[in-house]
Amino acid sequence: MPRRIESFAIAGPQGRLESLLEAPEDAPPRLAAVLCHPHPLYGGTMHNKVVYRMARGLRHAGIAVLRFNFRGVGASEGAHGRLAGEIEDARAALAWLRARYPALPFALAGFSFGARVIAELGCSVEGARWLLAAGFSTQQGSARFLEACPVPKVFLQSTNDRYAPRPEFEALYAKVAEPKRLVWIESGDHFFDGALDAVEDKVREVVG
Repeated sequence: MPRRIESFAIAGPQGRLESLLEAPEDAPPRLAAVLCHPHPLYGGTMHNKVVYRMARGLRHAGIAVLRFNFRGVGASEGAHGRLAGEIEDARAALAWLRARYPALPFALAGFSFGARVIAELGCSVEGARWLLAAGFSTQQGSARFLEACPVPKVFLQSTNDRYAPRPEFEALYAKVAEPKRLVWIESGDHFFDGALDAVEDKVREVVG
């Protein structure tokens, strides 16, 4: 499926947010999704390889995908917001995307720190079709908000993730409200080493 990609500067809470919007060329998108990247203080950007593969999987499923750099990353203005600020960045990106595609349903996706951002945002706004969280960490504070979150949730987790050891994540997942789905991907580390093809394929499958 051909790739059509455009760059935009979105108005964020601390200034412009550098972003990329991509959509399938052979048919109009059926849904629009914001996709968030890993932790800004540890090299996370919208060009992260897992985020790139997630975007491609979503696009192959007929979805328009908006990736953006959080405040202080790349050409995005501002300074790191200790999660709360990045949630507001994602909220601004979502508002821009919904204005761009007012007739489409919307969803949220993210990897690692970005998974936490979209989970907190998606559980606090109305109307998200689903939340797709890859590499959701068990070590970023309480996730009790997921226990009462009614939005359909899909988790893609590495079998060898030091930030979410399998027993810890299974204990967290057991408390997550339905509807939910958990997909384990056999891989070498948190960044799905050796399994990026599987990540892309699973993303396309679970949102298809």
